[in-house]
Amino acid sequence: MSQNLVVKERATRPRSLRKKLRLEGKVPAILYGYEVEATPIYVDDAELSKIVRENGQNVVLTFELNGQKINALIGEAQFDTFSRHLKHIELISVDMSEETEVEAEIVLKGEAAGVKAGGEIAQSLYSLRVSATPDKLPEFVEIDVAPLAIGDSVLVKDLPDFADFRVMNDPEEHILSVQEKQDLPTEEVGEEAAEEAAPEVIGETEEDKEEPAE
Repeated sequence: MSQNLVVKERATRPRSLRKKLRLEGKVPAILYGYEVEATPIYVDDAELSKIVRENGQNVVLTFELNGQKINALIGEAQFDTFSRHLKHIELISVDMSEETEVEAEIVLKGEAAGVKAGGEIAQSLYSLRVSATPDKLPEFVEIDVAPLAIGDSVLVKDLPDFADFRVMNDPEEHILSVQEKQDLPTEEVGEEAAEEAAPEVIGETEEDKEEPAE
């Protein structure tokens, strides 16, 4: 499902115009891609943030520019280091009938049987490269971990076939595993390690070691 967005063309000079737009709550952007020339534009920060918050990063944005209806996906976004407000964003025009590839976050569902038994999940992959027509792109990919026992792993090839999209990662790529929890060293072990690490005094005899200091 697409979401309507108000987009307006902008001038690129002087550079101070971008700062002025940001102060007004607007985000400078660049539009490029399918059947459009690269065009400097701007959007309302609050409006775009609300759409993404409610629909996810892979939402299709629909708008009109110079009399042309455009469907676009969000590309690279730049954020201010301190305020975390958007500084600049890319909008990529797409053909709604052709597949495109994006990143989709991995979301774990349920509590693994192995975790209930005292283990823990070791996750090495947090997003997947997926391909679909723009209207079918997922916000996230859900993996049910409830049946997993200690020693079980999930590779990309273990994922089910999804109806609306294809996963493009290497089938042998590791996503996660359930392993025994790695216990921290006990205080006793720590004391033994400290004793082993204590420097030896040159010329000290075994009797000296056993004799308490005054």
